[in-house]
Amino acid sequence: MNSTSKRALQVASVPAAVMLLLIPGIAAQNPNGQARPPVTVGSQGPIPVHAKFTPAQMEAGSTLFLQNCAFCHGKDAGGGESGPDLTRSKLVTADKAGEGIGDVVRNGRVEKGMPRFNLADADLLNVVAFIHYQQDAALSQTGTRKGVDESDLKTGNAAAGKAYFEGKGGCVKCHSATGNLAGVASRFSGLGLEQQMLYPRNAKATITVKTRSGESLTGPLAYQDEFTVGLTDKSGTYRSWPAAAVTFKVDRPADAHVVAMSKYTDDDIHDVLAYIQTLK
Repeated sequence: MNSTSKRALQVASVPAAVMLLLIPGIAAQNPNGQARPPVTVGSQGPIPVHAKFTPAQMEAGSTLFLQNCAFCHGKDAGGGESGPDLTRSKLVTADKAGEGIGDVVRNGRVEKGMPRFNLADADLLNVVAFIHYQQDAALSQTGTRKGVDESDLKTGNAAAGKAYFEGKGGCVKCHSATGNLAGVASRFSGLGLEQQMLYPRNAKATITVKTRSGESLTGPLAYQDEFTVGLTDKSGTYRSWPAAAVTFKVDRPADAHVVAMSKYTDDDIHDVLAYIQTLK
């Protein structure tokens, strides 16, 4: 991968949730022998073999997808601000007729940001038809790949990344390969791992508050705006004060990642990512 291609990956982000829009026990319908419009195979590889869907199903599915799914996954199922590109989903590719994963749709993946859905069987099948058609259309295009494969991110030098991590980068001031980063490459992969490295989500900020009476408290930052600051104390109780009535200091570990972004070279990013990918 050349430096231009690498640089294009530096600020890649991933959305946190995976949406599975399929249900078990439903066979695809093909009334009157109608099949979906043909799609030509392009350079992306062969189009997956799955059940035939009618234009009417896909049209109905398009409307339902816009209503229920487009907010996260984009209107064309190609990915949105918080949802992945379903046209590149391995789960969608493996699906034939909506079988086998209905429990995911019905129960959602709340811990990953995917809510529960309670669509009627026919409606859900229409959504499946729309997603399959969108994937077929995406696979038929040549030279227009929108996503990034995990292999695209395995271009750095892990030894150089380890040296940067432990030396020039100063990462060991907050992180340890055997401590808070132990197994991180098993919890995240590909773009998700790069996102955590560059823009860590859920990094806890801590605030120390000193009141006018001399009381000093330190805990996780629970709230802060121009007028109010709040924390969660050791007992789990939320406490807040007018910002002007106390002195306080907020420690945001993630700020170090912002500073690092101004110092990273293109090779640094890929080398450190290569090293982090070894921490399984």
